[in-house]
Amino acid sequence: MLQEIIDLQQNAVNRLVAAVRSKSEVTFRAPTGSGKTRMMADFMHRVISSEPDVVFLVSTLSKGGLAQQNYDVFASLAGGGVFPNINPHLISTQLSGEESLFIPTDHNVYVLPRDLYKSGGRLMQGAMMNFLGTLKENMFGKGMNKRIYLIKDECHQATNNLDTLSSAYFTKVINFSATPNLKRGQNPDVEISDDEAVNAKLIKHLEMGADDDDVEVAIRKLEEIREDYINLLGVNPCLIIQISNKDKAEAEWQRIEEILLKTEHQHLKWMSIVDKKEKCKTNDKLGKLPVEKWKEYARQNSSTVDIIVFKMVISEGWDIPRACMLYQVRDSKSKQLDEQVMGRVRRNPRLVDFEHLSADAQNLALTAWVWGIPPENMKKSFQVKLFGVSEDILGAIKIKTTRLKALIERKGFEVEKFISEKPPLVSHKSIFELYKNLKGSGNEVSDMCYDFAAQSVGRWLLFCEHIGGVKKEYDSFICDYNESMEIVKDENGDDKEVSFPVTSTYTDNQNYENIGDWVWRRKDGRDKFSFDSEAEREWASVLKDVSRNNGDTISVGEPNPKYEFGQINLDGTIEPKYLSVSDKYLWGKNYLANSEIKFEYYLDGVLSSYPDFVMKDKCGGIHLFEVKSVNISSTKNIDKDEYNSKINALKKCYLHCSKLTGYFYYLPVLVGEEWQITRLKDGKEVMMTESQFKCSFSNMHYAENQPF
Repeated sequence: MLQEIIDLQQNAVNRLVAAVRSKSEVTFRAPTGSGKTRMMADFMHRVISSEPDVVFLVSTLSKGGLAQQNYDVFASLAGGGVFPNINPHLISTQLSGEESLFIPTDHNVYVLPRDLYKSGGRLMQGAMMNFLGTLKENMFGKGMNKRIYLIKDECHQATNNLDTLSSAYFTKVINFSATPNLKRGQNPDVEISDDEAVNAKLIKHLEMGADDDDVEVAIRKLEEIREDYINLLGVNPCLIIQISNKDKAEAEWQRIEEILLKTEHQHLKWMSIVDKKEKCKTNDKLGKLPVEKWKEYARQNSSTVDIIVFKMVISEGWDIPRACMLYQVRDSKSKQLDEQVMGRVRRNPRLVDFEHLSADAQNLALTAWVWGIPPENMKKSFQVKLFGVSEDILGAIKIKTTRLKALIERKGFEVEKFISEKPPLVSHKSIFELYKNLKGSGNEVSDMCYDFAAQSVGRWLLFCEHIGGVKKEYDSFICDYNESMEIVKDENGDDKEVSFPVTSTYTDNQNYENIGDWVWRRKDGRDKFSFDSEAEREWASVLKDVSRNNGDTISVGEPNPKYEFGQINLDGTIEPKYLSVSDKYLWGKNYLANSEIKFEYYLDGVLSSYPDFVMKDKCGGIHLFEVKSVNISSTKNIDKDEYNSKINALKKCYLHCSKLTGYFYYLPVLVGEEWQITRLKDGKEVMMTESQFKCSFSNMHYAENQPF
């Protein structure tokens, strides 16, 4: 799994633990597909490790088997030693006798299907009150004196019966949801934004279809990408079609079925899941299974089902990572798409081994196609492509990137020899402590362990006993960029050169700037672009001024009136000559979608830096910019110490990158209204003001290819 994903999730849990310590009710918001259940388990594990008297009651939806699903995840993570402090139990009326319902008290995590605790339910007949009373100390001084923390999973759904118990039994209330209910005061205290999840490659970015696209457009798109999905990802893709809940559903399904029965679509396998079993239909072999088993079969990456039709009521509790398309039928478009429903198609189907995929496979794995009316609070996504003849830009901007080598690549280092030379241990740690140390050592050391231990469990124990020494050796090596950093090589062993992707996307975060003469063009032809922050927008304006004031302002691919006309065609039309890319500043935002322009650095793990902007000057020099800001509006949710650590880590990385590649690297930091710019070139660091930065380009000489 990518280190960026691990860091994003762990940092969110860090903030959640801190928030719960200071407040009695906390809301955590993370988009569907971002690993919410795992983060919940991590959170409970951390709290229990420092506060063993805490017991968690996790209230979950009953529909979709979410309670069972959550319990299975918790049990797997606990049993596998990932979060050994949690000891989960699934509360179920099926596990009791006829006389009364008994809930054991020797666990510390209880998963409660919400609908079990409702009027008329068996839990309401005293079982829940007895259970909670046994955990807490009652008025007679009896009880286990536990503190009970209530977690409301999918908290946007009402939990009225539990709410009446909050003040009497629950010390803390923690709300989890992708769509918390703001009207009930569930304003997020801790949040993973959609942008953060997309940028970390945790969930897919969205490509919205046209409003007037018929459902057959979505079906054809599925057929268009199906072969690549199978060949590149080893996953059979899936289109989800959402129909209405009530009166319109039958007519909508009949229209869809007519299309699916067309000759050109009969090779596709489909199933329709509605509220009544007898009305569920399929043309796939899964029809031999009970309807209750259909969902489990359909969610598997190898499932043969291509299209799933369901009513609008199905939103939470069904994970199907291979689903990459969602179509909301026209008759249902009077209602906006639910973010929970959209989340069904946003999961990364190759999350665990994503870093090992090719660039084309990664792009495919991180794209979801959606047709429908997006929620009002959803940010728009825009497609962009390289302007003019993309080959000209790709040929002019060629960038060498860097990577950090693994410890096993260090000359003279052998894991076997390193461990064999260590003195025998006087005492041995428990297997649980060894596993805990391994999980805390980072992906790279963990991978080394499992490679070393491929032959036997004994070798795993041997490696873990010496993991402290291996980790120390690894840190020493990886932090010494003279040893660990190298230019990325291609399959022939030559320096690999990358450029902007031909197409990309960006999210509308406001912070607008009109730019008509850089490498990108919007699909709709407009020059209005959005940036991630006000600091980025302001720096884009600076680069726009630099390129206009020091280079030719004619856009690449447009006729250049300064030059003579080219050939005259047979029909009398005149072919104008075009401006060569070598005569112009080429620059643009390094949009993360599809980008290969990245540089690895170390900060509690190997991370990748994607510079915000890339520029080629008129002399062919390459300039890369990572924009930062210390202004309050930009850093209100950022730990200052973490921020400074990252700045210093980036500076160290770019300093060495500049020696290897010969490029100019910049860290422009906005302080108030002034820019403090660090330039790194040839292993040397120079501080600059904005005026000095601009002047360096106006004084550029072709022969020297060096700004002053």
